[in-house]
Amino acid sequence: MTAESALPLATPAYLQKLNPQQRQAVEHVDGPLLVLAGAGTGKTRVLTSRLVHILATRRAWPSQILAVTFTNKAAAQMKDRVGAMVGRDIAGEGQGGGWWLGTFHSLAARILRRHAEHVGLKQNFTILDTDDQVRLVKQLLQAERIDDKKWPARVVSSVIERWKDRGLTPDKVPAGEAGEIADGKTIEIYRQYQERLKVLNGADFGDLLLHNLTLFQTRPDVLAEYHERFKYILVDEYQDTNVAQYLWLRLLAQARKNLCCVGDDDQSIYGWRGAEVGNILRFEKDFPGAMVIRLEENYRSTSHILGAAAAVIAHNRGRLGKTLWTSSTGGDKVKVRAHWDGEAEARWVGEEIETLQRAGQALGQMAILVRAGFQTREFEDRFITLGLKYRVIGGPRFYEREEIRDAVAYLRVTAQPDDGLAFERIVNKPRRGLGDATLQTLHRLARAENISLFAAGLRLVDSDELKPQARSSLRRLLDDFGRWQRAFSAEANAADLAGTILDESGYTAMWQAERTPDAPGRLENLKELISALEEFGSLPAFLEHISLVMENAEAAPGDMVSVMTLHSAKGLEFDTVFLPGWEEGLLPHPRAVEEKGEAGLEEERRLAHVGLTRARHRAYVSFAANRRIHNLWQSSVPSRFVSELPQEHIEIQSESGLWGSSGGFAEDVGGLTPSMPPGRYRSTDIQGKAHPFSSTPRKGPDAPFSPGSRVFHQKFGYGKVIAAEAGKLDIEFDKAGRKKVMDSFVQPA
Repeated sequence: MTAESALPLATPAYLQKLNPQQRQAVEHVDGPLLVLAGAGTGKTRVLTSRLVHILATRRAWPSQILAVTFTNKAAAQMKDRVGAMVGRDIAGEGQGGGWWLGTFHSLAARILRRHAEHVGLKQNFTILDTDDQVRLVKQLLQAERIDDKKWPARVVSSVIERWKDRGLTPDKVPAGEAGEIADGKTIEIYRQYQERLKVLNGADFGDLLLHNLTLFQTRPDVLAEYHERFKYILVDEYQDTNVAQYLWLRLLAQARKNLCCVGDDDQSIYGWRGAEVGNILRFEKDFPGAMVIRLEENYRSTSHILGAAAAVIAHNRGRLGKTLWTSSTGGDKVKVRAHWDGEAEARWVGEEIETLQRAGQALGQMAILVRAGFQTREFEDRFITLGLKYRVIGGPRFYEREEIRDAVAYLRVTAQPDDGLAFERIVNKPRRGLGDATLQTLHRLARAENISLFAAGLRLVDSDELKPQARSSLRRLLDDFGRWQRAFSAEANAADLAGTILDESGYTAMWQAERTPDAPGRLENLKELISALEEFGSLPAFLEHISLVMENAEAAPGDMVSVMTLHSAKGLEFDTVFLPGWEEGLLPHPRAVEEKGEAGLEEERRLAHVGLTRARHRAYVSFAANRRIHNLWQSSVPSRFVSELPQEHIEIQSESGLWGSSGGFAEDVGGLTPSMPPGRYRSTDIQGKAHPFSSTPRKGPDAPFSPGSRVFHQKFGYGKVIAAEAGKLDIEFDKAGRKKVMDSFVQPA
């Protein structure tokens, strides 16, 4: 052996910047592997380096690797990075040509087009979009004489979609699951729907995977072809897979078992759309002998942020377990701030952002992450007042949402009947039988007489130009507007008037009847709109405010604060993150806990963990003692997740009077946790000391309040106790109306 041959081989460039755990995950290519990649631990670098390693060591061609991502953007970025790392474009290289790199649906569609005839389709089948699916279901409901107002097609379509996410064909759906939906005929509708799709030579998105499962289960020769083709399988965001995706992967990986799944059980936050965290939790049982590698060194956040996030998520039982850490030291502690109400919270966030901006921090590196979409309204209004530029990510701005535009259109016509654009928007919302033909007739008369659509309507209801049913519907609508306009002229309370309009018009009932997943959120937004009206002296002032908001929305893009929900923040990172609304009733969200119990609570805690780990340098957690939710003032209590934040990683801030000098709740003002039974959610930090945010109410009043007592509440004013039971008071306030509050929040008048 020569001296030259004895020299150690140089480490490839793609391995040089990896830490030991990352390198182990890259080089362990044979056999099942689960990479638990915590937030900010270099997951993308591991995935791309692993692909490069397989190619560089000539274990497989690109066409022999199946790489699955959750978005087309992620697939394109991965392909570009791998190409850059190997120094050439390899998109078309390999036996059989090209990468098998994409989303579950794109890859399943590619397989299905090659074997469509085995599931009753032609190779050129059409993939239906959501509107097509709903329209087809509606036709089937009508054929079965099922009332589509009672059971909207969109609701039935979503039920079918959930069954497909679980890999269930019509013959496999348990009989008891149909319930009363579609008058108990949902499974039959599903069967007819699938038959109709075949006649149309079509498939919906759920079918792409469902037909793949049928194909692999009924045609062993086809499955064997892909066993031979794919030597290695890589999956990103494995914690977000649903049952159908899980079954698809298992079938493809069962021969070689060279399956590498990368994910984080602590970031599984999409259970509401079918994601099954159990897929990642049982990986070792599904693939005996699997290696599990934990990526725990975080390259994003400070030690204080990681310490806070780790302490919160450690309370979850359904997790595989890991602890994020960083080699960097220093940084600010997580600031925890209590506020009197949501308005004060929004004002404080705005002031903090302005302070950071003056210190040279870019607005684009700041984000506000909320649990519910309606929370964005207070921040948007505050930013408009301050002149701060912002953008809403993952959805429209509050005043741009469909239901808000519709509601505002009703208010615009009430305040100004000649507003033809607003009238046209809601004349048939909800449906009143005033369709295109009626609207065309209105437009013709309006143009001919040079009058508004509203005035044209007043004339048409006294003529025979319209059909009797349309004429009757239009007359009722115009009579309604006449009544609302008289109330407006009499200077009725703007919020009360808006509530009346939305109720009497049937608009609220329309969304209440809509049983789609986004309907509850739309109803929350409508209630938040009414809450916003409380802050303005008049309806015209409010409408002018909205006009200014919409004008700001048209401003040229630039450096802006990002506002979004916690769900939309997944995969993003910012220098500074604000996490408002950490209260029971918001985070955790009651609907999640009520529907899923402990599993729902743990997913809510994962949301809190995701929120904290979006921050690089600064994180702010805040909550309010009082919050207006659904147009009702509620005495809020801190989220149980607040009490799980360890003292050594947080810095407590407070409005004057809310906190005592010891850091606990100020007894002379009232605790922020009065509605929690003593000790129910009490927690300790990791040293075992009582936490300043432990849920222990302050002492009650000197003497119990009794019915008839006059009391004073700092937010609601003076009132009389109607009933009292176990510290809970039913009070008729002089101005705020009837409210339920805890006795800790009131004092004798």
